[in-house]
Amino acid sequence: MLEALLGIALLLSTALSLFLVTLPSRYIAQKNVKETSKQTRPKTSVQVVVLGDIGRSPRMEYHALSIAKNGGLVDLIGVLDSDVHPQILQEPLINIVPISQSPSFLQTNNTLLVLFFAPLKALWQAFSLYYVLGYKCEPAQWMLLQNPPFIPTFTIASFVAFVRGSRLVLDWHNFGYSLFALKFGPSHPFVRLHRWYEFKGPKSAYAHFTVTNVMAKYLQSEADITAHPLHDRPPMHFQPLSPEQKAGFLSKFDITSKIAIGKSSNTRILVSSTSWTPDEDFSILLDALVAYSSRAKADSSLPSIIAIITGKGPQKEHYLSKIAELKKTDKLNRVEIHTAWLSIEDYALLLGSADLGVSLHMSSSGLDLPMKVVDMFGTGLPVVGWSDFEAWSELVQEGVNGKGFQDAQGLEKLLVGLFSDDGRQLEKLKAGAMKECDRRWDNEWNSVAGRVFGVVD
Repeated sequence: MLEALLGIALLLSTALSLFLVTLPSRYIAQKNVKETSKQTRPKTSVQVVVLGDIGRSPRMEYHALSIAKNGGLVDLIGVLDSDVHPQILQEPLINIVPISQSPSFLQTNNTLLVLFFAPLKALWQAFSLYYVLGYKCEPAQWMLLQNPPFIPTFTIASFVAFVRGSRLVLDWHNFGYSLFALKFGPSHPFVRLHRWYEFKGPKSAYAHFTVTNVMAKYLQSEADITAHPLHDRPPMHFQPLSPEQKAGFLSKFDITSKIAIGKSSNTRILVSSTSWTPDEDFSILLDALVAYSSRAKADSSLPSIIAIITGKGPQKEHYLSKIAELKKTDKLNRVEIHTAWLSIEDYALLLGSADLGVSLHMSSSGLDLPMKVVDMFGTGLPVVGWSDFEAWSELVQEGVNGKGFQDAQGLEKLLVGLFSDDGRQLEKLKAGAMKECDRRWDNEWNSVAGRVFGVVD
């Protein structure tokens, strides 16, 4: 028995010694940064971390581009599951470091299986993230971490930042506990524990950014965390289009070519981007389009609608089958629904060519905002969106650049009003959305994050 205990103790001490000896190297100011082609030394170095698909994390991509634009060296760390922003590939100061995806068998939406697979998935993610942060990247002065997901990202990132001497900055897009509450309910023990850790652990971080003012106020009151609001603003590749540019883009696709050549003036293009997740109830849009189709069938003055839905996500196949059934039963007589996954350039052109944008983002916390609306405003596209959450008014001015709804009936009423013959309501919203084009990401980032990272005076 004693020999067994001594053996275990020896094994553990050996493992601990190996762990300590192989800890990642520390950041040393001005000695770890690479020389650029111009032989100038970068102002700083930043690890931009997202435990998810980089291509579907545009805000983190914009962070990376802004840091590089202001002379900082960037390791952009995340999963490579879709195309990244093309400017990132062309930027010599940005290095993409991929994280291995968790095995497909650990992906499930079943509530019972989630309880079993979630710890295994978290362990896989924790090891993959630790390996990348500690051994595939040079130590950096800063580490910018997206939240959510909070577990296991924060635990690993904060440990590596501490060991390597990096200053940890959290970018709060939402709260991880509120997303788990959608599956398990707010009173579930795991959700309550998650919330406690999410509000207690990050106090050690050097700085915090939030996507809204109300989120910053909530962190201050509930977690005693002082955060800098850093609102999403559209980057420069989202721009209003001329009539010629719109016609050129629409003519590329069979479903919209008839509009481009003027053969279908009584048709409107509606666009919505969705991640096909539970916090975006796509059935609201489907029900509204069914009701609109029925009304337009009886009222020929109402235009037909081409609805183009972009994005990827777990519930996509479920809703595609519902759309197919609606088409089969002729409930979308005056409405066409198409799904697409577009390049960043084509997505921006689609928004600039559309007549109206729709946001179904419901906000699990009530304190975040849908970035898709920001992109739509960047092209001067007016928006209607789910508005039953606190932060909505920080983004959309009711009746000025968009309008809100809270159910399918409300959305259908907005579509009828905005697409009616005179079009005055839609033109008014269009004018308001065009004014939002002047509010750009670079200006917002420089005044907030640029000063935190010390790359902007």
